[in-house]
Amino acid sequence: MNNIKYYVLTQKDINLELFSNFDRYQEVTKCWRKENNKWVVKDILFTEQWDHDNYKSLVKELKNTINTGGTVFGVFENNILLGFASLENEFFGSKKEYLQLSALHISNEYRGRGIGKKLFELICKKANEMGAKKLYISAHSSKETIAFYKTIGCKEAVEYNKELVYKEPYDCQLEYLL
Repeated sequence: MNNIKYYVLTQKDINLELFSNFDRYQEVTKCWRKENNKWVVKDILFTEQWDHDNYKSLVKELKNTINTGGTVFGVFENNILLGFASLENEFFGSKKEYLQLSALHISNEYRGRGIGKKLFELICKKANEMGAKKLYISAHSSKETIAFYKTIGCKEAVEYNKELVYKEPYDCQLEYLL
């Protein structure tokens, strides 16, 4: 794991081949849900496994992020993609202080090795350079995902982005003060 390199990706870097060894697999058994204005952990069982269509959509989304002035980071070992994160370029919130962390994914076999934390740090540095005061995350509600974000200091968002809530109603809306 000492051959790991982090890069800002370009339009030409992002294609289906980039994800040929990437494994977006997750066994989910518990998720956070808001009930009666309180957060509770519920038994919710499903398997998340991206297929060809998911990767095609992802390529389109990441290219759009770059095309609209956002940034995509990739982490590699021996030219194999281990993880990626993307930051959008559109400020929002009542004070226009949020930028969105739109993706942060680590290939299944490389989780728990600090790669996600390092990608998060790179995203925060970039967002800060762009003038953001807060990072906004519409996070997968699985217990493990929320534990990761809480461990690195994320909290429930003060302001919810209604568009993101509409797109992913079961996500947890988080923020990180830069």
